Amino acid sequence: MSPPPDPSFDITAYRRALGGFATGVCVVTAHTAEGPFGITVNSFTSVSLRPPLVLWCLDRASDRHNAFAAADRFAIHMLPAEDREMSDRFAWGVCRLSSEEFDSSSIEPPRLMNALTRLDCVANDRIVMGDHLTIVGAVRRFETRPGAALTYYRGTYGVVGESGE
Repeated sequence: MSPPPDPSFDITAYRRALGGFATGVCVVTAHTAEGPFGITVNSFTSVSLRPPLVLWCLDRASDRHNAFAAADRFAIHMLPAEDREMSDRFAWGVCRLSSEEFDSSSIEPPRLMNALTRLDCVANDRIVMGDHLTIVGAVRRFETRPGAALTYYRGTYGVVGESGE
């Protein structure tokens, strides 16, 4: 276990510093005991190509922590530029998906209709690290399409890429 930071360590300034790294905006979905849920995350990264592994981090204080921590399967969706409202909703608003928002034709995790990329994953590992749960997923299937991606940088949304990539 690492030592705590110096008492003069400014968490707010640290958070602003981390905001200097532009990230993609993803929505993770899963079937939960309370129904199909979504949560917006920007703590996503690829871990390995062989085997295909990704990870994302879930705030342990989130009201959705227990639902997602228990999910054995989940889907990670990289959002297109036009889905800012969806990103906001799953970040701070209603987390339950309506039947019009996802493909419910299979037992797979809920699949958002408009995602640029979707990764269908099986939970491979869960690691508590500080105030977050790191969830490692083994990617079983994926779909991708061209388009401009929604990004987040220094507290604001942005766009990267072009529609005709």
